Amino acid sequence: MKQNLASPILSAILLLGATIACSLSSTLTEVPPEQPTQVPPTEWPTQAPTAVPTEEPMPKSPPADASPGDTWTRLADGMVMVYVPGGTFQMGSDEDDPDASTSELPQHAVSLEGYWIDRTEVSNAHYERCVEDGVCRQSGYAETEDYAGPDHPVVAVSWHDAVTFCEWAGAMLPTEAEWEYAARGPEGYVYPWGNESPTPALCNFDNNLLSTSPVGFYPAGESWCGALDMAGNVSEWVADWYGENYYAESPSRSPTGPETGDHKVLRGGSWGSDQIGIRGADRSYHLPPDHIYGIVGFRCAIRQK
Repeated sequence: MKQNLASPILSAILLLGATIACSLSSTLTEVPPEQPTQVPPTEWPTQAPTAVPTEEPMPKSPPADASPGDTWTRLADGMVMVYVPGGTFQMGSDEDDPDASTSELPQHAVSLEGYWIDRTEVSNAHYERCVEDGVCRQSGYAETEDYAGPDHPVVAVSWHDAVTFCEWAGAMLPTEAEWEYAARGPEGYVYPWGNESPTPALCNFDNNLLSTSPVGFYPAGESWCGALDMAGNVSEWVADWYGENYYAESPSRSPTGPETGDHKVLRGGSWGSDQIGIRGADRSYHLPPDHIYGIVGFRCAIRQK
């Protein structure tokens, strides 16, 4: 009788398959599944992650409760302003001062409310923002290499240009009294840094550089309220009309200059001025408001509300 060989072979195959399956099952159970990193319960997130908070937008106006030494960054152009606390000072020069001109006489007490003033002269970079906005016209020296550095003071701008810029920035030109008080303080210093004579380490004057220097380049020449560049570098437009004898009739509180005139006052002297011309009380520089000159720039102010 012929033996059926398929049955034993099939049985062997089935037995081998069962053995392999058992072996694989044993092998797989010996390798534990990868475990998650253990995190203490207190570190598990309790809610979905939130977006990273954005920075607080810069306020459009300086704080009303400012104190001496405070600074504020103007939104329109990024200019840092310093706070000038209100007070009283002796404006002008003593009649015994050999450097005083008649326009600085008589010396008289002036009281001011607190206000803010630009820490430095307005730079080309600051001014360019107003030009890009289509509000300011380009400065007369915008293409002149010696004066066109972004961190150099803007020059060759008229008084009207300066007013336009300050208004665009939410500010105004300082009055002559505000400018002098920020430069001299309640002690009535001769220069922003005090009464010591100027040196090339304190300011850009007397043709030492034969051109402008970057704004804020002389921190040692800082005034009592933290303002820089208030002696030398460029002469600065202020709001007032020039009056040769105005000090004889000036009000004692927040004077704003004569009502009319032909020239606007310039303050601070320039890189070409001698040590007399950069005194805080000097007012020998004045020009028609539409005049454009390569050593004339400006800074802005905001009166405390």
